[in-house]
Amino acid sequence: MSRFAVVAFLFALIVAVIAAPSSFEKRSRTGRGTWFEVGLGACGEYNVDSDKIIALSSDIYSNGKYCNDKVTIKNTANGKTATATVRDECPGCGANDIDMSPSLFEELGDLDTGVLTVTWDFE
Repeated sequence: MSRFAVVAFLFALIVAVIAAPSSFEKRSRTGRGTWFEVGLGACGEYNVDSDKIIALSSDIYSNGKYCNDKVTIKNTANGKTATATVRDECPGCGANDIDMSPSLFEELGDLDTGVLTVTWDFE
């Protein structure tokens, strides 16, 4: 192969790898779901408790990479699902845990429960 062909092939390979969706982004996660009283989030947006938002663990938040992305959440105990928007970071959360606004948490379970086991993924 000529040098040009090798360079073109390598360039095409790099572009394909960069453009391919990360397996990290598109996989279901299981973790703890908790709730918090919202306000100014790490994404720079003000929210109220009635907004359907979540805070991601610092492991996943990635300096705001997922701000305003949508996620689907399922309570594993009762099968209820809801959709939310990423608007905050949760430094105290485990890697796959999420912190939810009160109204979102109530769609999935009772606030008095405090903690749910949930599966969730980016849409």
